[in-house]
Amino acid sequence: MAHIIEVHKLCKDYVMGDQVVHALRALDLTIDEGEFVAIMGPSGSGKSTFMNLLGCLDRPSSGEYLLNGEAVARMGDNELADVRNRYLGFIFQNFNLLPRTSAIKNVELPLMYANAKNRIERSKAALQKVGLGQRMDHKPSELSGGQQQRVAIARAIVNDPVLLLADEPTGNLDSHTSEEIMALFQDLNQQGKTVVIVTHEEDIALHCKRIIRFRDGRVQVDEKVQNQVNAREMLDKMPDPDAVAGAVPPVAR
Repeated sequence: MAHIIEVHKLCKDYVMGDQVVHALRALDLTIDEGEFVAIMGPSGSGKSTFMNLLGCLDRPSSGEYLLNGEAVARMGDNELADVRNRYLGFIFQNFNLLPRTSAIKNVELPLMYANAKNRIERSKAALQKVGLGQRMDHKPSELSGGQQQRVAIARAIVNDPVLLLADEPTGNLDSHTSEEIMALFQDLNQQGKTVVIVTHEEDIALHCKRIIRFRDGRVQVDEKVQNQVNAREMLDKMPDPDAVAGAVPPVAR
């Protein structure tokens, strides 16, 4: 199966005064087409930095990043914007919807930026796919949190991206609504979408097929998930991030 994401010796450093913070340390990692991956780790582990690099929202300090076979690490701003529009769909914790704009107009935005044709028809189809066919003309204030996140997901998939990146997509939702949103991600994954989710919630990670835990800018644990029972057992055996000091264990595969 082809690699959607391939990183080699990926590093990201931040200069803070007279100190250098090594957010990512020579990371080697691949994610294949059709995978459903949870990225976990404590604050400062590098998971958010990694997500920003995957989404072409930042550039690495060194190393290589191939997205769908294209070397994007050294692309210019215009090239990165084009890559994001062609390959990526983003879902955020706070939904990031325009408050005075209807659901269908929010979904239509990426198509407008791409100067795409049949924008209304494609936006309607995306909203129907996430179960909001009857809420197209509603503004965000007229929708529940779960419905707003569905609009955000519809906006993310309207360009038919190869990769969906979700940053704490259930962080502002109650447990029941979170389950519904994760079921929607599972359905999209079954339809062939590659999905990568950053989450600190183990119950959310249980829905995924692979769990990667970061610590100190490195991959601490990387495990395939056969089923939810297997995932729960695996998470129970993972090192407690707050109890581990300093040393990073070998990656488990």
